[in-house]
Amino acid sequence: VRTVADPSTSGCNLGGVTTRVGVFGAAGRMGQEVCRAVLAADDLELVAAVDPPAAGSSLRDFGVESALVIGDSADALGTANADVAVDFTHLDAARINMAWMAENGVHAVIGTSGFTDADIAGIEASFVNSNCVIAANFTIGAVLMMRFAELAAPFFDTAEIIEYHHETKVDAPSGTALMTVQRMADASDEWIDDPTTSEAYPGARGGVGPAGIRVHSVRMRGAVANQEVILGTSGQTLTIRHDSIDRSSYMPGVLLAVRGVTERPGLTMGLDDLLGL
Repeated sequence: VRTVADPSTSGCNLGGVTTRVGVFGAAGRMGQEVCRAVLAADDLELVAAVDPPAAGSSLRDFGVESALVIGDSADALGTANADVAVDFTHLDAARINMAWMAENGVHAVIGTSGFTDADIAGIEASFVNSNCVIAANFTIGAVLMMRFAELAAPFFDTAEIIEYHHETKVDAPSGTALMTVQRMADASDEWIDDPTTSEAYPGARGGVGPAGIRVHSVRMRGAVANQEVILGTSGQTLTIRHDSIDRSSYMPGVLLAVRGVTERPGLTMGLDDLLGL
């Protein structure tokens, strides 16, 4: 975080302090939204954008009102002296980007999903000179949904999760669904057995998650990101559902993490601590 002498400088606030932000995957749909959100924030300054396939283009070419030229590697963040970098890319790229951030002392806010337990252990060990926040979902409503499902789990006998995402999402279940089912299983292991003995279509009952909780993944054109948790016990059901109607729904959580990552040493998983949950 830098102190800025001239409050008229782009990205500065009246308090004279600004955080310099870089964005990996800046030309992608989520990356574009992050760039817009950072540009609109008085206390943040967008100083670098990285996306190798779009390198050399301006952010304006992707509908973002900035003349910033997109770089082809993480070196663009080093040149711009970024404090924090946001990554919404894909798993292989995110691993490389995070290794660079850890080595170069840049704080990381990661929205990419699919990390293994080994990845997480390595990330935790590597972020000693800067901090890292990884969230399965940056939508604050989705974070609350997961917490509500965790609280409800001990009071019900059955539970299933249905998650809906756009037709270009390549991994299933989503990171949000994986996190939800794990938290519910940690909260209760007393679930009744699935009565199904045969399936006309293999997989019709969904995937089996921790504690036997079933997870169903829908990939649907027109969807953005939606999830419902259905819990049941004698004579009643409870449905907890969250819908992201537009990618802008992620931005309050992303900005929360960008502003909070400097105060969270090491690795922070999820937004719960940042929200005080």
